[in-house]
Amino acid sequence: MRLFIAVNFTSITRSQLLALCDELRGKSERGRYSLPENLHLTLVFLGDCNAKQAAAVKSVIGAAHFEPFEITIDCVGHFKRNGGDLWWAGVRENKVLSELQRNLTFALCSNGFNLEKRKYSPHITLAREVITDMSPWMIEPFGETVSGIDLMKSERLNGKLTYTSIHRREK
Repeated sequence: MRLFIAVNFTSITRSQLLALCDELRGKSERGRYSLPENLHLTLVFLGDCNAKQAAAVKSVIGAAHFEPFEITIDCVGHFKRNGGDLWWAGVRENKVLSELQRNLTFALCSNGFNLEKRKYSPHITLAREVITDMSPWMIEPFGETVSGIDLMKSERLNGKLTYTSIHRREK
């Protein structure tokens, strides 16, 4: 199973993210745009895991300490890639979010997971392989209260990238 821990969004936030996708699509030559149901904020990418590892992740999620917190999305940017850039909606710096991500990462590493070492940069992927002349831009901030986190499974079903929550922790 290919797994990651994420924050999933309400339909209101997803519709605002989709509007950003549409704006980008309208000014791009091409791109592969995220499906509405796949819009999320990754906290920790785990990669391929077996059932025993998935159980350990569920345990870590269950032990995570956090209270509901606000996140704010306030810009659109991109990571340069050969063959087209990855465009994302940026999450404003947030101490509670960063601490949750750091604590999850620490607990997972303590349980034997070998995770990426790069600095956490919270973003929501809007599209991949985008060819456009657009530059990053600031947006009217929007967001929501995060009251839960999900263990997500990533798989291709009938050729379609599908993310499914296999465990949820509500606060």
